Amino acid sequence: MSSKLNIAIMAGGDSSEANISLQSATQIAGWLDPERFNAFKIIVKGSSWSLEQPGENPLPIDKNDFTVTINGKRIAFDCALIAIHGTPGENGLLQAYFQMLKIPYTTGGVMNSAVTFNKYFSKELVVATGVSLAKDVIIKRGENYVPEEIVEKLGLPVFVKPNESGSSYGVTKVKTIDDLAPAIDKAFTEDEFVIVEEFISGRELTCGVFKGAKNEIVLPVTEIIPETEFFDYDAKYLNKSQEITPAQIPDQLKERIQNFSSKIYDRLQCKGIVRVDYIVRDENIYFLEINTVPGMSAASIVPQQVRATGMNMRDFFTMVVEDAIERSGR
Repeated sequence: MSSKLNIAIMAGGDSSEANISLQSATQIAGWLDPERFNAFKIIVKGSSWSLEQPGENPLPIDKNDFTVTINGKRIAFDCALIAIHGTPGENGLLQAYFQMLKIPYTTGGVMNSAVTFNKYFSKELVVATGVSLAKDVIIKRGENYVPEEIVEKLGLPVFVKPNESGSSYGVTKVKTIDDLAPAIDKAFTEDEFVIVEEFISGRELTCGVFKGAKNEIVLPVTEIIPETEFFDYDAKYLNKSQEITPAQIPDQLKERIQNFSSKIYDRLQCKGIVRVDYIVRDENIYFLEINTVPGMSAASIVPQQVRATGMNMRDFFTMVVEDAIERSGR
């Protein structure tokens, strides 16, 4: 009998980010140590969950106990490595499922995932860390709003974004009052709540964090310089940005960003790997958002930061998986 652990890499999902998730899962499968782990890619699409293997037909997952039958043999999983961006992997739904089945998983828990996926609630909680926050207005689908009042409060330009979404889907930078309503309509295609946020001109910086029972790693800071007007989908995934790791910033600023990232991780009760995004203007560090299932595709930032510390991704993910199993008490 193999002593290797069976790792289910959860990929796909039901949001616009499904394709990015599949890219992340492929990368992660290549990083997992084949001496320690058997990697299985599980594709989630609605209520259809299946195991994908090269050259084979997809095999259905039995969601009653999270097992799969391969050539007549039932396979159980020792850990779920969640690589689904958006629903159901980043908002607490998968976490609740694995919690009920007592299967270890690599992200924060149900509450952490649900709160951090909600941009508005995240900001409400992280204010206690002392980080600066952009002014905003939140609008529910069907709610009346007055564009002139929003502009009076926030000025122009503003960012309009779905409250629960990622990879910059549904996000618009609005420069004129006439463009505000169309941008809000666009954001409502992704979520039932929309945030309109003041535009802060500054340097975009981001910092990854991993804290486990045995290791705490605050990763180097990356500066993002998009070729596009902001760090949108094209900048993130089509190489239309310059990412500098470690960022060429003063040591004091680097330490403040890393300190805020660590505080925010603890404040939101994160587990596993997260990435915290900021805008820095003058002396102020503004929290943008937190990603609790950060991208792991070839173009993603966290792998750049890990390599900048001198670690390789194989050792890093061994640490992440082993910590998830240890946390579960299995």
